[in-house]
Amino acid sequence: MTVLVRSGVGPLCALARAAIPSIWRGNYFSSGNEPAENNPVTPMLRHLIYKIKSTGPITVAEYMKEVLTNPAKGYYVYRDMLGEQGDFITSPEISQIFGELLGIWFISEWMATGKSTAFQLVELGPGRGTLVGDILRVFTQLGSVLKNCDISVHLVEVSQKLSEIQALTLTEEKVPLERNVGSPVYMKGVTKSGIPISWYRRLHDVPKGYSFYLAHEFFDVLPVHKFQKTPQGWREVFIDIDPQISDKLRFVLAPSATPAEAFIQHDETRDHVEVCPDAGVIIEELSQRIALTGGAALVADYGHDGTKTDTFRGFCGHKLHDVLIAPGTADLTADVDFSYLRRMAQGKVASLGPIKQHTFLKNMGIDVRLKVLLDKSNEPSVRQQLLQGYDMLMNPKKMGERFNFFALLPHERLQGGRHQRNARQSKPFASLVAGFSELAWQ
Repeated sequence: MTVLVRSGVGPLCALARAAIPSIWRGNYFSSGNEPAENNPVTPMLRHLIYKIKSTGPITVAEYMKEVLTNPAKGYYVYRDMLGEQGDFITSPEISQIFGELLGIWFISEWMATGKSTAFQLVELGPGRGTLVGDILRVFTQLGSVLKNCDISVHLVEVSQKLSEIQALTLTEEKVPLERNVGSPVYMKGVTKSGIPISWYRRLHDVPKGYSFYLAHEFFDVLPVHKFQKTPQGWREVFIDIDPQISDKLRFVLAPSATPAEAFIQHDETRDHVEVCPDAGVIIEELSQRIALTGGAALVADYGHDGTKTDTFRGFCGHKLHDVLIAPGTADLTADVDFSYLRRMAQGKVASLGPIKQHTFLKNMGIDVRLKVLLDKSNEPSVRQQLLQGYDMLMNPKKMGERFNFFALLPHERLQGGRHQRNARQSKPFASLVAGFSELAWQ
């Protein structure tokens, strides 16, 4: 969840492993040669060491889940990790134009599919609420277009800290929030523009109905299983205690096949792969909902189309951070495999993309919007901020080519129901969807 990419950190390197239980004898993967003073014993590290001593080595997926979302010590649960003072900055924090163009995308899709009398805007992992706030501002500015449509906002957020920040960003202060910790809808309120807003911990709890779903830098933090190809076949990468240093963790290879191997394609040619079953579950849920009730899902994230290998990395203070050092103090992330997301849609819906962020935003009219904002501003500092934000979003060496857009839509959205359920994407009809070609109002 950052503008940085893996740099200066090579693939996990195999070293000889000795003095370990025989069941795990084999290859040992090193995360680096960090000196002891750079490896503080955090509460999360103590928790993980106890867990491993009790039950044995854990998968990378279990490690990510514990480090990021453990209810008591998880990185995301009680901290604000966004912005200049945090560990990473996201596109909405860089420029208001990003969120405004996504707002236009949702309105464009709403118009293209018949202008329903109501829709839900659902965001997965809303950060500080900046993105949905920018989208709602566009909805307000185009109120004449949406005047006969009842809109509600639904946020899926596991972090107590971030949900409070989102409420401060989005809700009307004069209308008190309704809170019910034990309920699937754990918080309710009204936005500053008068739209009902609700918070959930799981997508499953969001009411079904005609909805537009948004997942911006959401899938990259879901837990991944890592696998290495060996002469004996695929072997999963686990995390164990270093026998030489009792308060240090290390990577090891499982001695035999593990259940998650079922997620690897039979014709896989890479020698190292990462698979994310949780992402598959969410895509299946989104696909079923969209196929049943209509709407669309827009995914924006860094990733690849089934080509990359070892992308698991950490970030702390806007710098790369060893994933096994001081767990609980840094963000953990892995690139999204969009080819896997496409497969998990299972033909229930059509998919578009992934396409590069700079192409999507250009098609959405970012150059026109930038010119309007520059013409309206007389402040040199504001103009400089707008230009710097544009450069960060669009420059191929920054976010422009590192981030991708991917969409799920009903098959009937793409020209009269004609579709190929097993096709990579419905290329002949991609021009009908804004962002994936130039925006055209209908």
